[in-house]
Amino acid sequence: MASDSHTLMDGKVHVYRRENSRFWQCAVFLGGRNHRASTHQDNLALAMEFARDWYVDRYADDRLCRRGIPLPEIAELYDGAVPTDGRRRHKPAGRTFREAAEAFVGEYEVITNGERNASYVAAKSRHLKLYLTPFFGDTPLSEITAGSIQEYRVRRMSLPTDEASAPPVLGGRRRGRPARNTLHQEMVTLRQVLKTANRKGWLAALPDMSAPYKMSGKISHRAWFSPDEYKRLYEATRARAKNPKNERWRHESKQFHDYVLFMGNTGLRPDEASRLEYRDINVVVDEDTGDRILEIEVRGKRGVGFCKSMPGAVEPLRRLRKRNDPKPTDLVFGPVQRELLNAVLDELDLKKDREGNPRTAYSLRHTYISMRLMEGADIYQIAKNCRTSVEMIQKFYASHIVNTLNAAAINVRKKSKPRNAGSAKQAPANAKAPIRANALTRPRLARTR
Repeated sequence: MASDSHTLMDGKVHVYRRENSRFWQCAVFLGGRNHRASTHQDNLALAMEFARDWYVDRYADDRLCRRGIPLPEIAELYDGAVPTDGRRRHKPAGRTFREAAEAFVGEYEVITNGERNASYVAAKSRHLKLYLTPFFGDTPLSEITAGSIQEYRVRRMSLPTDEASAPPVLGGRRRGRPARNTLHQEMVTLRQVLKTANRKGWLAALPDMSAPYKMSGKISHRAWFSPDEYKRLYEATRARAKNPKNERWRHESKQFHDYVLFMGNTGLRPDEASRLEYRDINVVVDEDTGDRILEIEVRGKRGVGFCKSMPGAVEPLRRLRKRNDPKPTDLVFGPVQRELLNAVLDELDLKKDREGNPRTAYSLRHTYISMRLMEGADIYQIAKNCRTSVEMIQKFYASHIVNTLNAAAINVRKKSKPRNAGSAKQAPANAKAPIRANALTRPRLARTR
């Protein structure tokens, strides 16, 4: 309880000294709460001078907060020296990361309804629930800086590589060190939350989120099947279709064999093939080549597109129609048979390529693109047919196709000069050649009979 009290600044600032204390305290009511501080002075005149300067600083901070301007860093408030006395200090008022995350989830699910994949939208909430909100939590948005974001990266990458030795997280589950793409997706979610706060006026500007010490990433080609490996694969699926491991799996084995051939001759994404219906496919005769091919109306992550297949996709479709007797609205394949695919790849020892990249159903699309490039197809037409960009094909496919290298343009050699051409001095163009005495230039003697 204060035993002595004085007021300053028209009664706004109170300077008081508690019982059993030799230092004067100062207090002011701003922004809906009381601010208190010790003057560390036992002289009243010096304490009042400190209280006036302290009140001016608190009043300026309050005006910045009301205007939505973030407060300076702690190091700037103390002239570059962060206090180390261990005393608790008031955190700056303002919206927290938790509030911004809730606002982002609420509007993101509504805005992207029907436009983004449901699992992709759900992944945003999972990133926030498991990792981002537990780390940032009630941190004011003004305190989320490039340094705190880097601390989050370090914390995530400091986990053990295996899940067995990783510490438990929410729900008691253990998670190891995240993959590079996983951490990148979490950074995307963090950026979207901060952008939401910026749109609402809770954050003046976005912090720098670029990863320091980052070098140019190694570009590795996608896992695919070489022509010999692809031949081994479809021969193995054909053998399974004729002689399945179990008689009740005969239908699935035949379906899977046609799936491998269909994907290898169309280049569809697995999700596009899963959504494919019989009414989306037409068998036509190509005007340019005269071959019977498939014209496919593709519905996938890029919306509606079109694809023209290789002639090798016609026969698998004919077998599918004959076997299933489908309606036009029935699915051609449905979900990917991952278990059967992994079983065949394990038997053939083709589950991973030589770089250790696992092969999946997506590898059949990569195989289609790579084989088209090896046959000399136009890269722009391949990009249009596969609903991707030329840049993606050049980056992930054309870099490892030997057929894209022109040996005639690479193995160029300069024509060698004659040996004596460099040593002999060239005479001027108008100079006459020297006349040498020989049998032709000697004066002819008169004949004597």
